[in-house]
Amino acid sequence: MATEPAVFVLEDGTRYTGRAYGARGRTFGEAVFATGMTGYQETLTDPSYAGQIVMMTAPHIGNTGTNDEDLESSRIWVSGFVVRDPSRIVSNFRATRSLDDDLVRDEVVGISGIDTRAVTRHIRSAGAMRAGIFSGPDFELSPDAQLKLVREGAEMAGQNLSSRVSTAERYTVPAVGERIGSVAVLDLGVKKSTLNYLADRGFDVEVLPESISSAEVLALEPSALFYSNGPGDPEASEGHVQVLRDVLRAGVPYFGICFGNQLLGRALGFGTYKLPFGHRGINQPVLDRTTGRVEITSQNHGFAVDAPREGVTDSPEGFGRVEVSHISLNDDVVEGIRCLDINAFSVQYHPEAAAGPHDSMYLFDRFREMVLTGSLDTANAEISKEGN
Repeated sequence: MATEPAVFVLEDGTRYTGRAYGARGRTFGEAVFATGMTGYQETLTDPSYAGQIVMMTAPHIGNTGTNDEDLESSRIWVSGFVVRDPSRIVSNFRATRSLDDDLVRDEVVGISGIDTRAVTRHIRSAGAMRAGIFSGPDFELSPDAQLKLVREGAEMAGQNLSSRVSTAERYTVPAVGERIGSVAVLDLGVKKSTLNYLADRGFDVEVLPESISSAEVLALEPSALFYSNGPGDPEASEGHVQVLRDVLRAGVPYFGICFGNQLLGRALGFGTYKLPFGHRGINQPVLDRTTGRVEITSQNHGFAVDAPREGVTDSPEGFGRVEVSHISLNDDVVEGIRCLDINAFSVQYHPEAAAGPHDSMYLFDRFREMVLTGSLDTANAEISKEGN
């Protein structure tokens, strides 16, 4: 267990001293907290966390080690990692190495041994903010110098991070079983499990770089379009919004998750805004108004759609009637959008939920039925009937 000192510095001047964990050096990003008690490997390798220093609220992290099967992408994406008590041993038959090994390999600077409950309470009160972790020689910098470096960092608002996490080249994940069509996936930070679940439902999954044009998407003649999760501010992604508008006007069905929900909201003409501290973890309660069911969901987002929560609204961009289909039961944030006159819907959370829970897996079936029947209403009725 490392005994080298490290310090976690927030932009408001708050400091927490602990022990160096993972790589040594300095790192900067937006300080956020994730509330999942399991699934740390899936969290670390989720591209949606690019640009963020992630703190786990669960006190013991690393117990089950890491392996290659649970990776959601090819590397760790978090800018930094904060835990209270890293496990001293690895105890799981699936583990091939320790979490510390992966942090060092991917040069992720971390800190352990601090009161993560106190930090969480502070962020919940003050809001997510810029932060830095300093260890090794950087720990010796003066507090004023460290704070100056933190405050010089970029704020999350206004950042377009899609190019950092997207695939550089188009590739295909073949359909599993009977093929029903193809889905064009705009990779804004997509997770491996999402692609697998789409392929499991009979789609040839065409994964596309975030820089692709609407003309290139339409030239593929996909059965549907899918926008993935991803990091950054949706207001800084107007190019992706315009592609979505063009494809929707061409009559292509659409399903989006997380960042894809925010971009659908903007494509329809609604705004987005930054949440005080976001929703991150695998225990977020959401009401699906279509079925009346409450789902426990996996989430990772710091921005949300600003749309009327009640009733039906006309899309300011001319896409017909729209309603909010899902609502957060913690703070009434919009968690899903349903279009009533075109075949398009989205949710703010991650229905693939690789680390659990799996309450929302039916959304992939709803998407499949919408493509097969050509009607979102019919798809909703079929999924509701199966659920009953």
